[in-house]
Amino acid sequence: MNKLRGIKLKHRKNTQDSATVDFPLPKKVKIPMSMTMGAPCKPLVKVGDEVKVGQKIGDTDAAFSAPVHSGVSGKVTAITDYRTAMGAVCQAVEIEPDGEQTVSDEVTPPVVTDKEGFIKAVRESGACGLGGAGFPTHIKLNPKTPIDTLIINAAECEPYITADYREMMESPEDIIGGIRLIKSQLGIERAKLAIEANKPEAIKNFTEMAENDDTIDILTLPSTYPQGAEKVIIYNSTGRIVKEGELPSDEGVIVINVSTVSFIYRYMQTGMPLVTRRLTVDGNAVGEPKNVRAVIGSPFRDILEFCKTDIDSVKKLISGGPMMGMSIPDIDMPVVKTSNALLAINRYDERKTSACIRCGRCIRVCPLELMPADIDRAYRIKNIEELKELKVTLCMNCGSCTYVCPANRKLAETNQLAKALIPRK
Repeated sequence: MNKLRGIKLKHRKNTQDSATVDFPLPKKVKIPMSMTMGAPCKPLVKVGDEVKVGQKIGDTDAAFSAPVHSGVSGKVTAITDYRTAMGAVCQAVEIEPDGEQTVSDEVTPPVVTDKEGFIKAVRESGACGLGGAGFPTHIKLNPKTPIDTLIINAAECEPYITADYREMMESPEDIIGGIRLIKSQLGIERAKLAIEANKPEAIKNFTEMAENDDTIDILTLPSTYPQGAEKVIIYNSTGRIVKEGELPSDEGVIVINVSTVSFIYRYMQTGMPLVTRRLTVDGNAVGEPKNVRAVIGSPFRDILEFCKTDIDSVKKLISGGPMMGMSIPDIDMPVVKTSNALLAINRYDERKTSACIRCGRCIRVCPLELMPADIDRAYRIKNIEELKELKVTLCMNCGSCTYVCPANRKLAETNQLAKALIPRK
């Protein structure tokens, strides 16, 4: 089967052999009430309240959301307005840790007897897509259409990031346990653990672990970007095409991040919700690149200092990878559920944009065979009908077109702006 187009990037997996280290409790945590796709939560605590580890501190009646829990024990010192990296405003609960890390009585393994109970338990865990997208996991695991294939996304195709790889190396039993748990609870026949070829040790380990289980396939995928993008990994793993306007479940597939699978398994054993996050800290301003496990709400500044970063030299701070990550406007912003990497860069020059030379490179690398240069032109004249014909809504903003453009045009950015012009159904 032919694979979708992509680009070759330098992997820069500098921390792949760096075992996860625990970040010490900060003096204060700031926990936003919006860390996933969907509706923001409302605080369930007030200033002066004592909270414990694993206690639910935010929730909402909205179906498309996930509750928020505290990763520390201590006192609520403030509830403030908080602006996310995307520009949205929500509330945030600030807590001063007491250092005791007393676990809440709420933390007990859930009792699950059927699919409905399993989905409810996943929601209560606060789980979301830990690959960076933040889609609430309980929604993903409860589609309206029959599912025959579960794909575990272990590609981790962006440069620098090794958080998922360390999950594979440090908690392989939890991953296999989570795969079997989800298959059993949802009645899914087959699972495919999809790993990029640049992770041979993980491929070898999982191949041995699944040797006697003919319902779990270990797939080796080419080390190309954006191999981990949902539509790409579905096609390259199954040959199925997720059409415009469709969800993966419409093609009988669920895709779930490998760290999310592992977390769900641990939650079912312990009842401890999503209160910590492993993230890769790297970049040329970082003195000691590491994989760090921190409580959600820990300030980025503290984590960078923990990794011997020259803070004054940082010109650009990125949450996530260099291709699809988010530029961070404030170094004191907190770790959130979707934080999988923090890149501190001390050399950054804005490249000058020039006119399109119609070389076609952007078209040749687009995994979905879109025409970014034509989309760019249609956007500038606000031709909505042409944008529809060019299938701009299929764009997943991988940035491959921008990366190869010799004119340094911000094509991926334009695609996102163009998508916003298309009326939603």
